[in-house]
Amino acid sequence: MNDLNAILAPGMFVRHPDHPDWGMGQVQSNIGGKITVNFPDQGKVVFNGALVALVPVFDP
Repeated sequence: MNDLNAILAPGMFVRHPDHPDWGMGQVQSNIGGKITVNFPDQGKVVFNGALVALVPVFDP
């Protein structure tokens, strides 16, 4: 798993590095490397943390 993804917790905000047009999403869960993020226009998307390095947004 990507080390940075390990810090992602429910309520945190992230951006997808390959889809800046998705805007800022909010982490719903991070269980066993599967990260569920709710994006305003994309809805809920589940990521494999080993394949996608989501970018945390610390000052939304």
